[in-house]
This record gives sequence, structure tokens and C-alpha cells, in this order.
Amino acid sequence: MNDRLHPCAADQVAILDTQALTNHVQASWRTQIIPELQRYIAVPAKSPAFAADWAEQGHLVRVLQQAADWVQAQKVPGLTLEIVQLTNPAGQARTPVLFFELPASSGNGPAPTNPSGQTILMYGHLDKQPEFSGWRADLGPWTPVIDDGKLYGRGGADDGYAVYAAIASIQALQAQGVAHPRIVGLIETCEESGSYDLLPYVDALRPRLGEVGLVICLDSGAGNYDQLWLTTSLRGLASGVLKVQVLTEGIHSGDASGLVPSSFRVMRQVLDRLEDSATGRLLPASFHCEVPTERMAQAQATAAILGDELYKRFPWAHADCGGSSTFTLPTTTDPVEALLNRTWRPTLSVTGADGFPALQNAGNVLRPYTAFKLSLRLPPLVDAAQAVQELKALLEDNAPYQAVVTFEGDSSATGWNAPTTAPWFHEALQAASQAQFGAGYGTIGQGGTIPLMNMLSQGFPKAQMMVCGVLGPKSNAHGPNEFLHLPYAQKLTAAVAQVMARMP
Repeated sequence: MNDRLHPCAADQVAILDTQALTNHVQASWRTQIIPELQRYIAVPAKSPAFAADWAEQGHLVRVLQQAADWVQAQKVPGLTLEIVQLTNPAGQARTPVLFFELPASSGNGPAPTNPSGQTILMYGHLDKQPEFSGWRADLGPWTPVIDDGKLYGRGGADDGYAVYAAIASIQALQAQGVAHPRIVGLIETCEESGSYDLLPYVDALRPRLGEVGLVICLDSGAGNYDQLWLTTSLRGLASGVLKVQVLTEGIHSGDASGLVPSSFRVMRQVLDRLEDSATGRLLPASFHCEVPTERMAQAQATAAILGDELYKRFPWAHADCGGSSTFTLPTTTDPVEALLNRTWRPTLSVTGADGFPALQNAGNVLRPYTAFKLSLRLPPLVDAAQAVQELKALLEDNAPYQAVVTFEGDSSATGWNAPTTAPWFHEALQAASQAQFGAGYGTIGQGGTIPLMNMLSQGFPKAQMMVCGVLGPKSNAHGPNEFLHLPYAQKLTAAVAQVMARMP
């Protein structure tokens, strides 16, 4: 199959052999990328929020250097790269980034009419979530295992593959002499901690970023493994620790219970201000926003594609009762409502707890305090900083029994809503998805947060955003048994190359 392109000028026509492109990408993955990802998975390069001594450990620097060495070894003509590390106002080292640059190429045809024109920015990250528990007996977070076309291990899909796929997509174009715009890459090591170090790098590198016309972010998800998926929105995040303290030390429960209020019961009362525990609906109206008409239409189209797979994809707990199994139910079985619940409506999750002894050490003691780590996902159009302020006031004011209630926010990021899709971008996505998957591309909102996207949309309001990724059904990033779906990752890499070649 051939793809007729107009990459640089109206009078220039290049022919891209998509089958040759696919073959090149598959060979790159088989011989170059998979071995590197196995090395990467073996390193416990946890994000700084989960490894305060990350600098002393050296794991983040190690995986960044491994990636830089691999890119250098590819000897991509014209590509330059460096590891950049800034310091914060206190003089402490920020988490480092990998930055690469590649000038525009005219391929085998005439020179581009505007070689210093718009730039493609490719983004990914190399820091990882913590281990988590519950991994399959033959798997582990730092043990790379390939099984049934899936590469298991922490960080491979989220999203250590990104820098390798980015370079492979460039190589696939250059192998055919196909023209492409100027390309820069930014690979960070702080994303899983909220990208709090990223903005200083964006500011420092802004003169070298150029006029960004297309952002390719490889840190998102896919509705299935059957087509290319474009992320059109991301929820925001407000997280922190809510602590309720009623005593300065633990007291025998037989002596104190009934007189000293339980810190856990006070915690329940405080959380009732925020969430309807019967439905999960967040109560403050300011934490909600109206779903744009375009996004509602896209949700309806995506629901028609995915149907009940939207909720069947999760590993539901079940109980065996008399030869039959009873499974936990989702909050809704309506596909449209399921999509909106996880992409455009606020939700609360408790992701950690303190103040509780392990079960084997739980004596008859009334505990002095209860602390929960709260993760509040916010609709894309809700300002996260404002939400944190409102959350703190809501939880702390007028505490029951005058208990000591504190909420300390630790990270926040406003969500993102994609700009209107340009005609050339829609056509490029459609052609790439058809060529690589045999089906048109789909659109989907994601419930997670990528702080960079909102930053870039503000900094480059005219840029198109190709936010995509490999986190499809059951890939389970952040949880046990995370895997990278290798066939999908290869097709996505080839699709990225095709879209880059079509950028005007």
C-alpha cells in the first residue's frame, strides 16, 4: 500500500510505502527496542514522590542515560541530544530530562519551502509508579517477561517505550527518504509525581522548542487494540493527605470507646461533606463542569464501538456461591455514562492510609488518628488550584467534636481539553489507522492526568495534539501485572510516523 503525501510544499509529492514502513518498525522493535525495554523494566526508577532519595539511588539518571546511549547508537542523521538538569531555587537538583533536536528534512525531493517552520514536539517519561502488590506468581515489577505478545513489568507501557518508539518512527521515515518537519523530543523523569519539575525545563528550553505545530504525547490510553485512538481530554488532579486526630496516644478501647469519638467515624463524617457515599457523586457544584457538545458526541460514538467492554475490562472481584459466581457491579452499565463518569465527572479515591496497625498487630486500642491519601480526579475544565483551596476549607472547617482535622495538598494539575481537530490532522489520523489497523481511528477521553498537555496548550494554542498511547484493556498501569501490548505498540509507532510525514 502506498500513501501519497504533501509534507512540505504544495508542489512536492512523496510516496510513502506503508508496508515497508511497517516492516521497518517491526524490525526495529524486534531487534532494538524490546531488549532495551527489558533493561529499562529491570531498574526500579520510581518517581520522586515515591523515592525521596531518588538522587542518591541514581535510578532515574540511570534509565535516562540508558535511553540517551541507545538514541546516540542509532546514529540518526542530524539528530543531537543532551541530558539537561536544572536546580531549584534552593540549589537542589531537579529531576533530569532528555532533550533531542532534529532539523527538518526534505527527504529525497526538493528542499522544503520553509525549513525553519513549524516543529513537532514528541513527549514521554521514564519515571515509574511504585511496585504495588498482587503480581502474578511468575511476574514482578522489575522482572521483564514476554508472554502472549505482552511485555510485563513496571513502566514499559507507562511509558518507557515512548522515547524508543519516537526514534523508531523517525528512522522509518528516513529509511524511505520521506520529508518531515523539524522534530524535538522532551523526555522527563517526574511525570508520575505530577511533573512539578517540568515547567522550568519548558521555560528554559522554549527558545529551542520553536513554533510547535504538532505535539505527539505517547503517554495515554487506547479503547481497544484494534485501531488508533486519539485522546481528546484528560481529567485534572487534586491530591493530598486528610488527617483526623482525636488523641495524642492510643488508649485501651474498653476504657475509651463510647466516650472518645473514633477518628475513623469523624473521617467518615468529614468525607460525607465531599462525596455521596451511596452514589459516589461529588457534592460541591464547583467540582463539576458542563460536558462540551463535541465531547458528548464523541462519547456516544466511542460507546457504540466499545459497548460493555468499557466495564468488562476490569478485574472484578467475585464470590463463589453454590457453583455460581457473583461479581462486583460497576457504577453504571450504560456505555455513554461509563465514559462520562471516567472522563468528565469528578471522582474521589482513597489511595493510601496511615494510623492503622497491620491486622496481626491490631490490639484492642482506640487509635489516636486516621489519615487517608485522597486522589480527587477533576473534570478537564475545572481549575485544580482553586479546587485544592475549596477542598481544604470544606474538609477542615467546623470539625466534628473539634477534632484536629487537616488537609495538606501534595499535588495538583488542571486537566485538558483538546483543540478542534484540523482537517489535515483528521485525514492523517484516519489514513494511519486504516493503514496500520484496517479501521478508522477512535476518540476517547482519559481519566488520568498529563500536566504537560495543559501547559503546552497554553504555550502553543495553535498546535494540534496527538495524545495517544498503549494503555489499552487490562494493561493495568500503576497496578499489578502491567504490560505493554507489543503488536499494538508497533502499529502505533508506524502510525505516528505516517502522521508526522503528513504534517503540512
